Amino acid sequence: MYKEIELTLKPEFINEYRDGYPLISKESVVDWNKVSQEGAIVNLVDNRKKFIVKGYYGIQNKGYGWVLTSKKDEKIDVDFFVKKIKPALKYREDFFSDKNTTAFRVFNGEGDGIGGLTIDYFDGFYMLTWYSIGIYELKETVLEALKSSVEYKGIYQKKRFDTKGMYLDDKDDFVCGERAEAPITVKENGVNFAIYLDDGPMVGVFLDQRDVRKTIRDKYAKGKTVLNTFSYTGAFSIFAALGGSKKTTSVDLAKRSLSKTKEQFTINNIHVDKQDIIVEDVFNYFKYAVRKKLSFDMVVLDPPSFARSKKHTFSASKDYVKLLKEAIQITTKGGVIVASTNSANFSMMTFRDFIKRAFKELNGKYTVEESFSLPKDFRVHDKFKEGNYLKVVFIRKLR
Repeated sequence: MYKEIELTLKPEFINEYRDGYPLISKESVVDWNKVSQEGAIVNLVDNRKKFIVKGYYGIQNKGYGWVLTSKKDEKIDVDFFVKKIKPALKYREDFFSDKNTTAFRVFNGEGDGIGGLTIDYFDGFYMLTWYSIGIYELKETVLEALKSSVEYKGIYQKKRFDTKGMYLDDKDDFVCGERAEAPITVKENGVNFAIYLDDGPMVGVFLDQRDVRKTIRDKYAKGKTVLNTFSYTGAFSIFAALGGSKKTTSVDLAKRSLSKTKEQFTINNIHVDKQDIIVEDVFNYFKYAVRKKLSFDMVVLDPPSFARSKKHTFSASKDYVKLLKEAIQITTKGGVIVASTNSANFSMMTFRDFIKRAFKELNGKYTVEESFSLPKDFRVHDKFKEGNYLKVVFIRKLR
């Protein structure tokens, strides 16, 4: 059993935690010096030693730990995690019964009651992602709870708790069960994806964009020329092509994006040679497109929150307006820009202000067709709105 350590909350934070706020911040606790080992179970009390909430100590880029329960006597054991995992599975039971979608999130951190842990499902395989040493210290307990709650082919894990929250390369992400083929093929709304469970930090598709991809295919792509920037493995391009686009152009700086995108086209029976896949810095490509007077009916912008190339450093909070201006200039009149960000540092309101500023600086006009945040399986905690990080806006360029 894990030793529980008592930590004192600063008075101004007490009501926030009583009200259900899940993140234990560095600023909220008086005596962090009492705890040294990540994974320690901590009881947060007021200055009269009255219990407020129980959580675990685990440093990640968001804070110093997460609240687990408001019950003083609740033990953080296998049964505790089973009681979190089973309702999460039930919440997603319609996904499990959908034969057209076999990849989705089954446990979304604090949204399902355990901050710092996510679990994704890939056609019988489960992928746990640990976001701090603290939650990873509870690994065996969590694993036992998962194994007793689901039938599985195999279980994999990703560790994302090095000093910058990046992926920790273990050389082998396999945990137990049977090993998956490389790749396995999963479905999303009837479309195939090649998924690699043990090939570095990424598996081949970002599951949080499911609704956006379907919308592109079903409502916007037919007969259009589509530019997909920061294209990764080309998922938006695949859906655009299957939606009847005239042609897709996928641009990404990573060399492996070429072979990965070709693979995704191929497993969906799309002729690769009728699409353009370009390995290039996106900002350089924009310059090239302006110089060559290229234009597109649809431009997809889905940059990482932060990226660095030899010539450019991109930060979503600082540089998204500039990125939008580049895209506006090569979007046809009446065309659509799909502006997306996964940055949790600003709100949808701020993001819409970026769009407004970009068009204003170019003396342009636009309307918003529709917008998206996280899909149902990426459950968000109602007291932690910053957990709803995804912001996607479909913009129609009028001028």
